[in-house]
Amino acid sequence: MVKLIDLSVPLSPDVKEPLPPSIVYHSHEEGAEQGASLLGIEKEAFRHGKAWATETVTANTHAGTHIDAPWHYGEQSEGKPARTIDVMPLEWFYADAVLFDFSQHPPGYEISSDDLKEQLADMNYSLKPYDIVLVRSDADKKIYDESYAFLHAGVSAEATHWLLDQGIKVVGTDGWGWDIPLTVQAKQHQANPEKGVMWDAHYVGIEKEYCQIEKLANLDQIPVRHGFKVSCFPVNIEKASGAWARPVAYIEESM
Repeated sequence: MVKLIDLSVPLSPDVKEPLPPSIVYHSHEEGAEQGASLLGIEKEAFRHGKAWATETVTANTHAGTHIDAPWHYGEQSEGKPARTIDVMPLEWFYADAVLFDFSQHPPGYEISSDDLKEQLADMNYSLKPYDIVLVRSDADKKIYDESYAFLHAGVSAEATHWLLDQGIKVVGTDGWGWDIPLTVQAKQHQANPEKGVMWDAHYVGIEKEYCQIEKLANLDQIPVRHGFKVSCFPVNIEKASGAWARPVAYIEESM
């Protein structure tokens, strides 16, 4: 028996993110009118004068649960032209997964490699190449809060380097972004302009190729820390810096 857990937030204009989508819902009657116009027939040719319902979605590729491609971080990755989401290896997006829990830490907490190593020791687990790393902060419980984008624990550039050095290619967070919140970064920059740059952890992708899943959900429903799989295939959007995804955790259960 395998239990499936949806790890995505809805693509919805009600989610309080800086890049919300818009959705226009087209009725069955509109579908019949469209079909009639297209085919040169009367709409009554369709049963009860009704045909297909459709939606028009206008959305940034980084709205909702999505995956960042290396092109999102910069023009180059590992000294070569950065790859876009449509050419990333599908093998990266279905693999064993490991869950790190920082839900007890305050928003803005910056996760270090020592934090990750400590939790791995508690799990009695060692990362292996191509594991998918998931970071839980429970920010998904606040997707309808006005300050949602700034309520997560984030991962430092140092910890991101360390993860990639273990052979990790895909990481994910239930926060709005992988780094600590941009508001916290901005305050740090204003206090000490010489200390690093904004968006540090993302910029790691210029040196070491990797992908991020952002705006995950329901990581609290995963009952184990490792020993499960995740699929997170991105939508095939030509030459895009990212794409929407519907990640799913696969949990094996005994009969």
